[in-house]
Amino acid sequence: MKGVIQWSPAGRRGDRSEERGTASRSRSRDLEKRPCLGDSCQTSGPWKVASASAAASTLSEPPRRTQESRTRTRALGLPMEQSAASPEPPGPRPVLGRDSVQVPDDQDFRSFRSECEAEAGWNLTYSKAGVSVWVQAVEMDRTLHKIKCRMECRDVPAETLYDVLHDIEYRKKWDSNVIETFDIARLTVNADVGYYSWRCPKPLKNRDVITLRSWLPMGTDYIIMNYSVKHPKYPPRKDLVRAVSIQTGYLIQSTGPKSCVITYLAQVDPKGSLPKWVVNKSSQFLAPKAMKKMYKACVKYPEWKQKHQPHFKPWLHPEQSSLPSLALSELSVQHADSLENIDESAVAESREDRTGSAGGEGSDDDTSLT
Repeated sequence: MKGVIQWSPAGRRGDRSEERGTASRSRSRDLEKRPCLGDSCQTSGPWKVASASAAASTLSEPPRRTQESRTRTRALGLPMEQSAASPEPPGPRPVLGRDSVQVPDDQDFRSFRSECEAEAGWNLTYSKAGVSVWVQAVEMDRTLHKIKCRMECRDVPAETLYDVLHDIEYRKKWDSNVIETFDIARLTVNADVGYYSWRCPKPLKNRDVITLRSWLPMGTDYIIMNYSVKHPKYPPRKDLVRAVSIQTGYLIQSTGPKSCVITYLAQVDPKGSLPKWVVNKSSQFLAPKAMKKMYKACVKYPEWKQKHQPHFKPWLHPEQSSLPSLALSELSVQHADSLENIDESAVAESREDRTGSAGGEGSDDDTSLT
């Protein structure tokens, strides 16, 4: 996940889940029917995930017992017995307080959804033609940037938008900000690790991130979200600034057979003191423009996909994935304070970008989407 609004990407895959009341029984029936591939069992059709914990428990290797098994269970966010002396703290796991790499669990997904739907504390900065943008009022002049965008998508089913956000080959066609993007490895059937680099407004330095992405269908809705991790084979590059996604993602909510609403939520440390014009431009121009470009890409996706491996959708069919498996122990949390901080607060906007911004939002070249 790939990112769409300048700051950071979000991730992959999914299909509709069973209703909560029958989730446990449905999952049991799915496990009985699912053919086993290696040490893990996956379905040959779209895999129905009852919960994030259920997905996380379907691993590419059998769990080991003893202390290693307990450590792995904790890392995956699966339920564990708690001792009376050290009860689990109530409420969602704080994103800013991560000290170990964990695949998000059901509580994380619910927390992300609640934040997408929250209104308190957000300042509306743009509202036009079905696109709205908010920023956190308390964060507007700080290094951390928190932005929320929402767009009504008519004539675009939720499933199509979900596919567009997952399809890495199609993203290279419609996302004009992308420099390079690729998947690195998979962690579970609904979580992977990926790389994304993107162009920033000139003359700022371009950024990149390594993120752990996870995804979960919730009825007719979908969530994709990510946060930054460190991978030993992909250290920061000298030609790019390594940014930090504290939490970034999408909530896709179906509003009908051929319509949906998407909410993009991002909290990112771009690793630099940015000039105020960048923050203003992101919320007033770049974010609305990116959302509208995404919508155009969704409209053209069914036709494009018919010509480009129409049945290849590993985010729906995990058995199609050729990504190597990766143990969580190979990753560590990317903390912002461990990266170089770039001071770009005095950088002025280039004349080219300033005149380009005035040219309107409807000038995107869509010829590459064919």
